[in-house]
Amino acid sequence: MPKNRVPSTRVLLICAAVGVATGLVSAGWAGLHVIAAAGAIPLYGLVLGFHVLPGVIAQQVLRAPWVALITHAIAALIGLAFVPAMAGRYLLAAVVFGGVQEGVSALTRYRHWEPWRFLLSSAVTGIVIAVPLWFAFHVSTLAPWAAAGFAVLFVIGPVVWTVIGLAIGSALRRAGVIRV
Repeated sequence: MPKNRVPSTRVLLICAAVGVATGLVSAGWAGLHVIAAAGAIPLYGLVLGFHVLPGVIAQQVLRAPWVALITHAIAALIGLAFVPAMAGRYLLAAVVFGGVQEGVSALTRYRHWEPWRFLLSSAVTGIVIAVPLWFAFHVSTLAPWAAAGFAVLFVIGPVVWTVIGLAIGSALRRAGVIRV
């Protein structure tokens, strides 16, 4: 995508398609957030890591600036339409996950689309999310194994979902989604 240009209609439609699909799945996934947050706190990183998908898929397919943030915003709007109680969480996830993904892409000047870049961005996202939630969930009061599991799964969760997102994005590229 050339500098200082707005995304084309084609790019926006692909972002919308990915955002709607992942937003619908996210709305269905909301119950797992409640279960993990209420009783399986160490596993919450695996559940929350799902939110990397919109940006990873969009960036893998389009390889262009702003697509992660746009797709995350659309996914959040779709998700909150079905689960209004999660509105704040969806919007915050869109800003944080999409922002970190765009930030790492911008640092590489939107020139590197190798898997390492996606995996780095997901690990950074996991850390950025884990720190405040460590305090919100009072993880230090959990058993040491549970606290360690929480920290590890908050980094591994987004990485696992990123690998899945890369596979989906690659399949969409092979299917010709980006052809003009």
